[in-house]
Amino acid sequence: MTIPEINEKARQITENIAKVIVGREKTIRFMLCALLADGHILLEDVPGTGKTKLAKTLAKSINTEFNRIQFTPDLLPSDITGINIFNRKENDFILRKGPAFTNILLADEINRATPRTQAGLLECMEERQVTIDGMRYELTRPFFVIATQNPLETAGTYPLPEAQLDRFMMKLSVGLPSKDEEMEILERFTAINNSHDPLENLTAVAAQKDIMAMQKGADEVYVHPLINEYIADIAVATRCFSGIVMGISPRASLNLLKSAKVYAAISGRSFVIPDDIKTLAVPVLAHRLVLNYGYREGKDSIEKINSILTKLPAPTEEELNK
Repeated sequence: MTIPEINEKARQITENIAKVIVGREKTIRFMLCALLADGHILLEDVPGTGKTKLAKTLAKSINTEFNRIQFTPDLLPSDITGINIFNRKENDFILRKGPAFTNILLADEINRATPRTQAGLLECMEERQVTIDGMRYELTRPFFVIATQNPLETAGTYPLPEAQLDRFMMKLSVGLPSKDEEMEILERFTAINNSHDPLENLTAVAAQKDIMAMQKGADEVYVHPLINEYIADIAVATRCFSGIVMGISPRASLNLLKSAKVYAAISGRSFVIPDDIKTLAVPVLAHRLVLNYGYREGKDSIEKINSILTKLPAPTEEELNK
């Protein structure tokens, strides 16, 4: 798929999601970017902001398989991946596939499950496969995990470990609406002619093959060596910046590069610019930092990334055109 075609298809998906979700254009754009970059998303916000609704709307805009798992303390890893069950009639074990065998997986309130169950997603997210009783099963591509969690509630929750967080390409916040957006939400979801929920009438505007073609096309976006050097400078800076105990990993640097290529493609460009890196640095990198006083996923980590971006010189247009 060419860059103009990727740009047009991304616009169609974004506009389709906007039929249900009021505002949040930036968050929608980031989610689409992560999907096309073969990553995963962690949506963290207070209850009632539309995290689950946003995930369902994205899934319904694309004609692919969608499953949802409600994470609870008693959830087992086999409830995610599946289990072999003995069939007396066949006198053999048969595989009962879990909800992980899908294209888009919504892991709702992921921090309510135990660390053992959370770990059940690690292999799925990183290797796009599951292992059941020693047998490996490939997952169908695209495989995209959208996890949600509530940052305010701590009772009965288990914080995601660093290894799990590092597998999320981006951590996003839906945010609260403005007054005008709030009024539009009230009007949209109480209108008689749309059955009180526009999601019910939403139709897909993209197919699985479109997503795969967009991923392949975005991978052809040109990256100047100075852009690679800029990403490397940011990575090194996080590893020696004041107040940061552990900076970003090479996986994070690759995630930033992949997402920047997709962001350029859906913006209609065949090349990455420094502003793409600056735009994506916070959602891709901030949640991976370990600070002096423990793991923090809030404003402190965001401020550290913004400080690094302010201090590091970005490549100029003249340098990139040489």
